[in-house]
Amino acid sequence: MSRTRRKLTTIFCADVQDYSRLMGKDEEGTLAALKRSRDAMARLIEAHEGRVVNTWGDGLIAEFPSVVEAVRAAIDVQNELAGLNAGRPSEARMDYRIGINLGDVIADGDDLYGDGVNIAARLQGSAPAGGIVISSTVYDQVRNKLAVGFEFLGALTVKNIDGGVPSFAVQIGAVEGPGLPEASGGWGRQGAPSDRENLAADTGAEGVPAGGLSRTDRRIFGVLGVAAAGVVAINFASWEGEFWARWPLFAFALIAVLRQISGLTQFDRGLALLGAVGSAAVAVNLLSWEGRFWAIWPVLGIAVAAGIRWAVRGSAR
Repeated sequence: MSRTRRKLTTIFCADVQDYSRLMGKDEEGTLAALKRSRDAMARLIEAHEGRVVNTWGDGLIAEFPSVVEAVRAAIDVQNELAGLNAGRPSEARMDYRIGINLGDVIADGDDLYGDGVNIAARLQGSAPAGGIVISSTVYDQVRNKLAVGFEFLGALTVKNIDGGVPSFAVQIGAVEGPGLPEASGGWGRQGAPSDRENLAADTGAEGVPAGGLSRTDRRIFGVLGVAAAGVVAINFASWEGEFWARWPLFAFALIAVLRQISGLTQFDRGLALLGAVGSAAVAVNLLSWEGRFWAIWPVLGIAVAAGIRWAVRGSAR
């Protein structure tokens, strides 16, 4: 009998976008393409020291002892499959979606079970065609180790997981290389804007457009903008010689900056937060000016803290 045990591992889930439609149009051709793509995927997974745990229909689950190698394997898979798709008409493309999670799972013989696997499957279901979505546990391990970009997608709602799972899209084309096409700005190599919009509507995942802000950020900044305009209007409508609206405007601006910092993926959030605190101190000093620039002292302290953090991070790398 197989022995059941728990372990921490990196789970890699993949499936084919619109597989049922492809089978409906051409069963034999789709099956042949599935075998070719699955053989290529298995080879690349093994090359990155992973193992295929299970396959079913168009789906595949693999595990990796290394988080970095799991993401590298996913990038290599999407690049190679993009090449296999190059000669196929757009309606016959076989594009995979990949989700990766680092979590504690139940190992029963060669099979894996538990929330760690379920989260990886949910991430995969939220990826666009040709794209990769990873959990925050994976992102924390790879963000400074791979020459690719990441986009924060917000918290993904997952059954039995309170608060959702913060997730990131891997921008496969973010770094150019020999034989690779230029970055498209999407989640994956082939993710068109319409694909991303349909995906967000179907799964509830929060897409981030190539231009920058997510839908949630746009809503938050829109509310802050309306509130700021309302406060200024009230101040002028009840004018008594003082522009008291400067304080709520400062608070709104601070909220917007902190929201942006929370979504940073390409810059140290700690350094950004220190910079925001320093700027806030200067702003408070100027808004309440009484002839003395007292903010110089907190700014100097913050500059020293930022320098120490930068040096420590540099030596850790």
